[in-house]
Amino acid sequence: MTAPTLWAVVGATGTGKTGLSLDLAEALARRDRAAEVVNADAMQLYRGMDIGTAKLPIAERRGIPHHLFDALAVTDEAAVAWYQDAARTAIREIHARGADAILVGGSGLYVSGVLWDFRFPPRDEALRAELEDELDRLGSGVLFARLREADPAAAERIDPRNGRRVVRALEVLAQGGETHGGALPEAPEFWHPDTRILATTIDREDLVPLLDARVEGMWAAGLLDEVEALRAEGLERGATAGRAIGYAQALAQLRGDLTREDAIAETQALTRRYARRQVSWFRRYRAAHWLDARTADATTVASLGEERP
Repeated sequence: MTAPTLWAVVGATGTGKTGLSLDLAEALARRDRAAEVVNADAMQLYRGMDIGTAKLPIAERRGIPHHLFDALAVTDEAAVAWYQDAARTAIREIHARGADAILVGGSGLYVSGVLWDFRFPPRDEALRAELEDELDRLGSGVLFARLREADPAAAERIDPRNGRRVVRALEVLAQGGETHGGALPEAPEFWHPDTRILATTIDREDLVPLLDARVEGMWAAGLLDEVEALRAEGLERGATAGRAIGYAQALAQLRGDLTREDAIAETQALTRRYARRQVSWFRRYRAAHWLDARTADATTVASLGEERP
């Protein structure tokens, strides 16, 4: 029997990664290869953030073991360096059981940090607190202008509205380090030698209405009630969770800052923008096999694991 494979099922939100990962695991099982899923969606790490992240309920996981879902409280910060270690530990343990690991998600830096040997710069909590205070007082635009002057290449690759990413880049630069700036940390060799990347795609003219309907469905499914419950657990204090697309807008609706219609429309616009950034990120994966998860044959996909470099 061949050594276990690390699969990565990646792509923009709403392109069918979850369903493909389950179909792939079942196709591998038919070939006498057990498989387990490892989450690579930053927001699905959080307990209670289910509707707004389209987290697959346990009852619908087809008996396939899933890891790194519901791993954090909403007040915790999802640090990429922490995630890299946690995901690789889970993958090693899966492989030690003789099973394939299927890394699934659309958080590009998280995925890349697992697949390639990317070492994250150190953290300086005092400096971070100082920069975050500036972010609160001055806004992301002022800090982004500072980043653009200090590291134009990094600034080109960071969304100026993403204050958290701007702060992290400035923190690294202030310590004399080189910021990854959102650049793809792809190296000639994978962290795990037998790695297969499956990238899901849907034409934009088809994807946009799917995403818009998905957001409307989240509100209809009770996202506001979910956010109200998470508010009691400290969601608004969460540096990562409280700023998540959909959750930030639902919080604004609960506070009376946005109407329901405006909260949904803003979430739809941000989701479309995020999907574009995801596509741009994963398009740089030279080793990826691109497919439409709606029509892909899992048995054929599973046969990619028989190929060897």
